[in-house]
Amino acid sequence: MERIPILGMGRLLLVTIQVDMHDRLAMTLQDDLTTRISTTGARGVLLDISALSIVDSFIGRMISNIAAMARVLDAETVVVGMQPAVAITLVELGLSLPGVRTALNVEKGMALLQALTAEDEPAFDDDAGTSPSIDEADGRSAR
Repeated sequence: MERIPILGMGRLLLVTIQVDMHDRLAMTLQDDLTTRISTTGARGVLLDISALSIVDSFIGRMISNIAAMARVLDAETVVVGMQPAVAITLVELGLSLPGVRTALNVEKGMALLQALTAEDEPAFDDDAGTSPSIDEADGRSAR
């Protein structure tokens, strides 16, 4: 069975679609990716669709569903490399892809994902090795 590779890069997953996407392959990708997020605890998914020259409504919905499922599993998704014709088609089909973040290329997408996932990391004090606590009475950092 044909599969799209999912590469791990630290706490991020990189998915590069290099083949024509058909319905069965899209469903397999959805299943594989949600399983991989769940088993690895990945915090972000970069979905590179630069090789897709056309999409239909099913593939558009699958992209949206993948992002929604990743969010439920506590991972951010950024779609990169969308061709102008694909963007036009999605809009003409009425698919605005709510909740799907996009970037022009892999470099910008990685930077966005790292920024989004860095917000979830606790801030540690280099000297003490602990997270700063907040004094509930006045909201200042307490040590």
